[in-house]
This record gives sequence, structure tokens and C-alpha cells, in this order.
Amino acid sequence: MSAAASDVSSNAINLRRLIVLRCIALAGQFLAVWIAVTSLHMALPLRPLIGIITALALFNFLTWLRMQRPWPVGEAELFFHLALDVAALTALLYFSGGSTNPFVILYLLPLALTAAALPAGYAWAMVAVSITCYSLLMFYYIPLPHSHGDHDDFGLHVLGMWLGFLLSAALIAWFAVRMSETRRSRDRLLAQMREDELRNERIVALGTLAAGAAHELGTPLSTMAVLAKDMEGDAAAPSSMRANLRVLREQVDRCKSILSSLSASAGASRAEGGRRVPLEVYLAEVVNDWQQMRRGVSVRRHFEGPRPSPEIIAEQTLSQAIVNILNNAADSSPDNVEIKANWNERELVLEISDRGGGLTPETARAAGQPFFTTKAPGQGLGLGLFLAHAALRRFGGTVQMYNREGGGVCTQLMLPLANLRVDGVP
Repeated sequence: MSAAASDVSSNAINLRRLIVLRCIALAGQFLAVWIAVTSLHMALPLRPLIGIITALALFNFLTWLRMQRPWPVGEAELFFHLALDVAALTALLYFSGGSTNPFVILYLLPLALTAAALPAGYAWAMVAVSITCYSLLMFYYIPLPHSHGDHDDFGLHVLGMWLGFLLSAALIAWFAVRMSETRRSRDRLLAQMREDELRNERIVALGTLAAGAAHELGTPLSTMAVLAKDMEGDAAAPSSMRANLRVLREQVDRCKSILSSLSASAGASRAEGGRRVPLEVYLAEVVNDWQQMRRGVSVRRHFEGPRPSPEIIAEQTLSQAIVNILNNAADSSPDNVEIKANWNERELVLEISDRGGGLTPETARAAGQPFFTTKAPGQGLGLGLFLAHAALRRFGGTVQMYNREGGGVCTQLMLPLANLRVDGVP
């Protein structure tokens, strides 16, 4: 969401709040007229007063209907509504004493709302509108009918001023608090957007480096594969050396395969870059392939879920994310790695656990940041967990890490299957 879109959303929220405030004001206006006529026995011009209140109520209802539509709310529209409220207040005051009416203080309400919700230009425009209306009411108005004495008139005026101040203060405070909450929410959203943008820039930079590395590593890996094969075929070589050379050649071939898939999948869509496979089979293949690379690691696996498992698109980036986390667990405790998978029709929960040293508070805060690693220099780049976070976020998933009872770390991956299901392929 851009900053402009966020402003439009804030205007819509403020207009909804203005509808609520207008309902409160309409109820207060009707109550004030009813008390003045029935309790104070004032001979007010009921027809125009009730007509103005009814028209404003109808307009408020139409505004509520308008808010059910997906049309954006701009600053000009919000200002129009506030200016209309000023016009309605001016009309009501015209028929009830003009500037001598104690409720003239209510002019401050739309002025305060405009200053809080809209740019300075609109605020100064509302100042001009309010001053103009107030000034006109000093000369053009229908006077309020007098009570039995001057003392009664003064008492009613003071009471009206108190009620007007009370209503204005309460409504302004309510709107200001809500405005503050909206702005804090928008600030959090913008901060998250900036963080996501920075993370995406890092991922793009890493992708560029990976593409260059894949291109440059192709030739030396091919040379190593040829040499390993020639040495393996040397009859004079000891059998133990030939076995080691065979393992070396297999690992070199696997590196070449990884680089080839990296180059082939760059820029490919889900449907073009993946293959259809049952979820359980996919997980088993990922773990089996990983064990071929880490043969000395002891792994326990537990897969649970309805069978046959949902059919998904086997995503290379997701496989790499799982392998990265498995490598972290194996580096922490090679003799004790456990992977648990639990799925249903909607989501997959994958837990990869180890019995290593666990997470310190500092490590927990920095985990997932690029180039952060607790391994010895030369043993890791600090990118595995960062790339796993990026891959899971791409598919709407999350990664969480927490310490296990008895020592070690559990990394939990929660992944909605909707973005991986075969029936979700575009």
C-alpha cells in the first residue's frame, strides 16, 4: 500500500467516524429543540428547525450508503462534509437566536476536526467559513423568545454554554483519540512496508549475486567432475580412494544440479518452475535428498495428516528453505535432528528440532537477519534463515523459533497450502 493509498484509507475511516458524530449531533439537536418547546415553553419556529434536522439526517443516511461502495474518499469530499455540517449548524442557529445562542460554541467542533484530519489549507478554509457564518449570525437571525425575566434568560444562557462546551469537548476528544489511533496504525503499516521493501532489495541483491555465482562456478565444477571421474577410473588407485572419489563426484554433480536448477528457475512462474506431487511425497523427497548431502546426520521424521495428502506444486525455493533449516539443526546437533510434519487441507505445520545450545535473547532478536550467524568464521554466511523467512513469506507462511524443553531449538514453519495447491495454479 502506498502512502497516498494510506491517506485515502484514513479519509474513509474519518468519514465513518463523522457519520457517528453526526448521529450524536442530530440526537442532541432534536433533544434540545424538544426540551426548549416542552419544558421551557419557547415559541421556536419548529417547521424549519425540524426540516433542517430531518434533511441532515437523510444526508447522513445517504452518506452511510455511499460508504458501502468501494469508492475512495478524498480530502475534498471529507472537507465538503464538514463544511456542510457548518452550514446546517448555521441554519439551525439562524432560527434560534443567531450569535446569541449559547450553542454557537459548536462551531469549534468541525474546525477542530478539520485541523486534525486534513492538511493546513483545508483547516484555514474552514476557519474562513466558520468566521463568515458566525459574523453573519451577528446581524441576521431570528431572536430567541424571552422567558419571564432577565435572570431566567441569563441562567439559561449559562446552562446552554455549559452544555455546548461539554458536548464539544467530549466529541473533539473522542475524535482526536480515534485519529491518533489511526495515525499510529498507519505509521506501523508504513514502517512495515519500509522494512519489507528493504528486505526485498536485499533479496534482489542476493539473487543477482547468486546468478553471477552460478555462472562463474559452472566451469570449475565441470572441471572437478571430469578430474574426479578420471581419477576414479584409474585402476592403480586404492579402493578406498576410489570410494572417496565417487562420493566427491556425486557431491560435485549435486552442486552442478543445484546451480542448473537455480539458473533454470530464475524468473520462472510457479506452474513452469515446479512439478505436481503429493505433499507427503514432496516432504520425503526433500528430506531424502538432504540426507544424501548430510549422511552422517541422524534424523527422525514423523509425518501426520489425512491420506492421500494434498497435491501441491513442488517449489524449489520452498525446498531450499527447508534444507537451510535442516542444515542449521544438523550443525547444532548432528546426532539428534527431528522433523515433524502435520497437515490438513488448509495448511502445513513443519517443525524441525535439534538438541543444540538453544537461543540466547540476542540470537533470538537477530535470527532471520541477513549475514547474521553464530557459526565460526568460514562456516556459514548467515543467509539460510533469512532466505527461509523470505521464501515462507512469499507463500503467506511464517517462521518461528523457540527453545525446547531439555535444550535445543525448534523452528516451526506454518504454510497455507492455498498458494501451493494444484487447483490454485493460474
